Amino acid sequence: MRKLLKISGLILLLIIVVLLIWFASNLKDRHPGYRADMEIIAGGKRPLKAGFSAVPVTPEVPDRWIDINGDARYNPKDGDTFTDGNGNGRFDPVWIAGFGNRRAANGINDDLWARTMILDDGKTRLAIVALDAIGFMNDDVIDVRNSIPADAGITYTIISSTHTHQGPDLLGLWGKSFIRSGVSREYMEYVKSQIVNSVISAVSNLRPVRLELSEDMTGALHMVKDTREPQVFDPGLRMIKVVDSENGTAIGSLLAWANHPETLWGKNLLITSDFPHYFREGVENGVFFRDSLVKKGIGGTALYVNGAIGGLMTTHPSLAVADPFTREEFTEPAFDKAEAQGKQLALLALNAMDQPGDVIDSAAISLIVRTVILPLDNNLFRLGAALGVLNGSTTGWMKMRTELSVFTIGPVSFATLPGEVYPEIINGGTESPEGRDYLIEPVEVPSVRDRMQGKYKFVFGITNDEIGYIIPKSQWDVRAPFTYNRSRAPYGEENSLGPETAVILHRNLMEMLAGIK
Repeated sequence: MRKLLKISGLILLLIIVVLLIWFASNLKDRHPGYRADMEIIAGGKRPLKAGFSAVPVTPEVPDRWIDINGDARYNPKDGDTFTDGNGNGRFDPVWIAGFGNRRAANGINDDLWARTMILDDGKTRLAIVALDAIGFMNDDVIDVRNSIPADAGITYTIISSTHTHQGPDLLGLWGKSFIRSGVSREYMEYVKSQIVNSVISAVSNLRPVRLELSEDMTGALHMVKDTREPQVFDPGLRMIKVVDSENGTAIGSLLAWANHPETLWGKNLLITSDFPHYFREGVENGVFFRDSLVKKGIGGTALYVNGAIGGLMTTHPSLAVADPFTREEFTEPAFDKAEAQGKQLALLALNAMDQPGDVIDSAAISLIVRTVILPLDNNLFRLGAALGVLNGSTTGWMKMRTELSVFTIGPVSFATLPGEVYPEIINGGTESPEGRDYLIEPVEVPSVRDRMQGKYKFVFGITNDEIGYIIPKSQWDVRAPFTYNRSRAPYGEENSLGPETAVILHRNLMEMLAGIK
């Protein structure tokens, strides 16, 4: 008996040791010692160059399947069956990120892209990549940077995810089950190589340019619903039209607007970039009513970047979107609704670009980048990281590396944040409601845009990382009684690293914005 107990104990100890080694392997720092920190404070004005490219990152979807009960979840136990498109004898799922597990793609509606804009003042060369993905972790950003050839001359690479909820899982959270990663290693490597190709191609397309700046601060507000109190939005459309200064043609544009690309919601099974597809198409090629061109596009390559979407900024199924020509209203999630939204956005952007507010023909780029270490306080994220499900950028024990950047180009300023930041932090309006978990006044003050310089202030969310929601600490709410007379805890905290995340990021941003003046 003693011998049996001893053997059992040894086996149990061995299992524990193996699990600990496995957990440690999943939590190891893939880039030990890496820091992105840099500071370039430029003066004067210099001629600008820019280059654009668009490289597809569309996955292959070899198999098709029949959803017997219409739950948008592939489950053979429900009677779901598949057609073996590549003849390998098994179901090859492409797990769609953004709503629930087991949402397997059933085809492609439109291509996904890595779209790059290079900005160069002769001394500093920025690569801004807009990636059609729900997110792209900092470790993966670093992998891309390390793969860009030195002769591309890139000073700093920024990868901003559009946050589409209709593309392949690149974070690991939406696989076959809660404990199975949805990331395909083969597809991840393909995405990384295509981003590198996009950057290289954009560098090869560099041209002398001028930047035409425009805004529409209210026109798109009706297409966003704030699903969590307080009601604070980041509604402005901000555009940069990049024009070849030698021949006067537009070579590309940067389109910034804050909203979750989830207009198609959780039952869609086709790969798509959601409304950004129709937004970019309209700006590039024009907006059509049936076969008639109503508004001419500017040409070139359009990049869509997202903004302060925490809170939650979304085109909810309860929110109607009207066709801009027929005025037919679409409420239920469908491609007609996403297309109507994209066309409305394109018309607003094109109309604003017809009369730019300012034109920059020469400027200097100033840039500050800072690596930040954040505590990983979310127990579900901890478990996911330990199990290797969450494709996170862990460093040290239950810590994550991420980064912030701020840069200016003449009267334009930019701030990039690594997750879904609440608009209160960006634009002001943070509250300390009754029932909050921390009896403190707002910490993340002043607002980020209050400290950004210049007339045009771009904020990129989900950039160089995807750490989840960045929530004001004075609004943190997981324990009863709940704020704003809710009967249960609000959505957001379960997908945040923890209550200190916003505090740490805001403090660093304030220091960086003070330093770039």
